[in-house]
Amino acid sequence: MDVGIVIRPELPPEDLVAHVRAAEAAGFAEAWLWEDCFKGGGIAQAATALAVSERITVGLGIMPAPVRNAAFTAMEVALLARLHPGRLHPGLGHGVADWMRQIGARPKSSMTMLEEVTVAVRALLRGETVATEGRYVRLRDVALDHPPAIVPPVSLGVVGPKGLELSGREADGTVIDWLSAPGYLRQARERIEAGRAAGGREDGHRLTVFVIAAGDPDRVRREIAERQAQGGEQERFMDAPLEHLALLPGSERETLRVLEEAGADCAVLVSPDPEVPLDAAAWAAAVA
Repeated sequence: MDVGIVIRPELPPEDLVAHVRAAEAAGFAEAWLWEDCFKGGGIAQAATALAVSERITVGLGIMPAPVRNAAFTAMEVALLARLHPGRLHPGLGHGVADWMRQIGARPKSSMTMLEEVTVAVRALLRGETVATEGRYVRLRDVALDHPPAIVPPVSLGVVGPKGLELSGREADGTVIDWLSAPGYLRQARERIEAGRAAGGREDGHRLTVFVIAAGDPDRVRREIAERQAQGGEQERFMDAPLEHLALLPGSERETLRVLEEAGADCAVLVSPDPEVPLDAAAWAAAVA
């Protein structure tokens, strides 16, 4: 299992270069970036991160499909993939509902939109000519002039059973949000595999799991309490030991072990404090 680190978008954009270089110097396999409203554009972040690094994989998790034209998304991703072969891992999602409503981009069917965008983007990246008249994606004989020789994997950031099955059927990987217990990861794998079977997929499917890295267990408990107050997908973290939900001092090995056994291909460390970055060197040493 690889280990990565998230560079949160709440941090000052002018510090991005330093954080990417610190992550690479510390030995992390991946650096993940978030496209959150209304902080920093994901493509701009990814382009910068790739340009100032040499080895580390840059993940973009995730771009909201409702605001991303499929053809232009493929154009942007293809260019970065050609400039930095094998080091880009883009992700798509249906977008946070409140944000999508705020900007007037909330579709009637976010799942249909996500599927149409995913299918079109992956086909274009493979160098195919795409003609489709979908509900949200309409392309008339569109093909990229410069498709990448090494096609980057496209992951979906989803949570529920239908989204996980869609990811297995149409994507190359799935991004799982933090506070996801090993039991939920195993269930997610089952839904993903069901989707893969339905789509006749026999290739690999990468499971990227965000995990809180915190020095204080109480900080994790507060995060759990906030999630409980919000409702939603509480089965992701209910009834799980704290050390299975977060990296805590002294239990790092156990946390990574149970995540890997549950099916994670990459565990990506996240600071629980939006404006306090993780010390890349210190956390790399802790999980080495």
